[in-house]
Amino acid sequence: MFALALANTGERFGYYTMLAIFMLFLQAKFGWGGSLASTVYAIFLACVYFFPVLGGILADKIGYGKCVVTGVCVMFLGYIALAIPTAANGLGVTLMIAALLFIALGTGLFKGNLQVLVGNLYDDPKYSAKRDSAFSLFYMAINIGAMFAPSAATAITNKFLAKAGLIYKADIPALAHQFLDGTITVDNTAKLQSLASMMPGDAANMPLDQFSAYYIEHLSSSYNMGFAIACVSLIFSIAVYLLTRSWFKHADVNAKQAAAQGNAEVVELTPKQTKDRVVALCLVFAVVIFFWMAFHQNGQSLTWFARDYTQATAVGWSRIGFNIWALALIAVSVYTLFSTFQSEKTSGKLVSGAVTVVLWLGAFAIYKGLDNPLEIFPQLFQQFNPFFVVALTPVSMAVFSALAAKKSEKHPKGLEPSAPKKIGIGMFVAALGYLIMIIASMGQPSPAELNGTVSPDPVIPQYLMATYLVLTFAELLLSPMGISFVSKVAPPKYKGLMMGLWFAATAVGNYLSSIPGLLWDKVPLWANWGILMGLCVVAGAIMFAMLRKIEAATAE
Repeated sequence: MFALALANTGERFGYYTMLAIFMLFLQAKFGWGGSLASTVYAIFLACVYFFPVLGGILADKIGYGKCVVTGVCVMFLGYIALAIPTAANGLGVTLMIAALLFIALGTGLFKGNLQVLVGNLYDDPKYSAKRDSAFSLFYMAINIGAMFAPSAATAITNKFLAKAGLIYKADIPALAHQFLDGTITVDNTAKLQSLASMMPGDAANMPLDQFSAYYIEHLSSSYNMGFAIACVSLIFSIAVYLLTRSWFKHADVNAKQAAAQGNAEVVELTPKQTKDRVVALCLVFAVVIFFWMAFHQNGQSLTWFARDYTQATAVGWSRIGFNIWALALIAVSVYTLFSTFQSEKTSGKLVSGAVTVVLWLGAFAIYKGLDNPLEIFPQLFQQFNPFFVVALTPVSMAVFSALAAKKSEKHPKGLEPSAPKKIGIGMFVAALGYLIMIIASMGQPSPAELNGTVSPDPVIPQYLMATYLVLTFAELLLSPMGISFVSKVAPPKYKGLMMGLWFAATAVGNYLSSIPGLLWDKVPLWANWGILMGLCVVAGAIMFAMLRKIEAATAE
């Protein structure tokens, strides 16, 4: 399992590095408004999570491992194409769309089938009880890659901007496009001139038309270099997968291959059992659509909120959240702290405790060395979700293990909620996340009123930090548990297809995630969050209404 998790970690690092800056890239390079950029972003995400259906169908015929290797190769071609700097014309748009198609298709062959391999490792009755914990650890491991991605994207873009004598300012791209298009107002012209004068290089003395074109060109090409990181991460992933293949080769067997080998352990279900399980899974898929619609605002509307409505500097304790190395030390310290209490030997407790203290001191030293105030970038907020996943996974595992251990005559399997019940609870928790955003948005001007500028009274970063924390609680209740649930109850002949349909539900949710983007400059800011909150509440209520039917159909 750990080898497969590490292979996925590398792939996810590249993917989330790309995703951290993709929306900013679309608006900076092509000057697209929120509606168009959001639509392209949502269609891409939908394809990324829909193509696992095709990948699952293919894997059920030819095998999971073949699809995984092919997927990495196809993704690699897509990231190379996306990393090529082009002009902001029809050819540039065409190449970008082709790159996105390759990335989505490759992900479809790779993502779901790798997770089926993980599930197959726990089909053995000796290990079946550890399935949920294994998927929680697997989910945590792949989020390590996602955690470092926004900082990597920021570092590479800042490096190439600095080479051009530029620094990042959130409102320059929109104002520069307005100037070049001849749609800029007098006030915004003065603001653009003021921002241009802040550049540390020769660009500060350029005429505004020349500066606008120069800034857009170099910011866009710096994003291209950020996309190139994904190529390197894929080389790492495929190397890990191929070098450790012998460790999990026994799990790379679909139902067709197992039958051909005369494997007596293949479970055969009756037609009714198969139908009941497929129907129950489809009901779960229908509910999680709304979670993914709400959750995948991180790359679009929540990033826009970070850019346009959140302070560009952090002060006090919040600064530590924007240094990836401090976050990494804190995340590791959670595991060493648990080891301090869980070690059976006194020596183990002492060593783990000492390491925990050293990690905390290291994080504190980094914190004390940070600028105050500390300049922050909008994409850096995206590192909070994977950080919280990594840091909170042992907490969630400990809580659910404790509940599972509380067995009685009335509850012979313990008090741990079933996977469908966890999903229902997760929907209500996600709703609380958007309640925080509603509170943060009160009194703020609408995006239409800003007209490409930033809020004159931006909110503190803690609002977004708290939102990502709450959404992560919801994710931990829903995503790893859902994947584990699918791998457990899917009919053996349709494992690849069912895992693909789980991602297809994610795809529909991702496409619907464009709705806040389409409404972004048409409704008050708080209304977008209110829509997402309401949908989460309704979906959670529907899940609990169907709970008894789902649990009965999927009971062993």
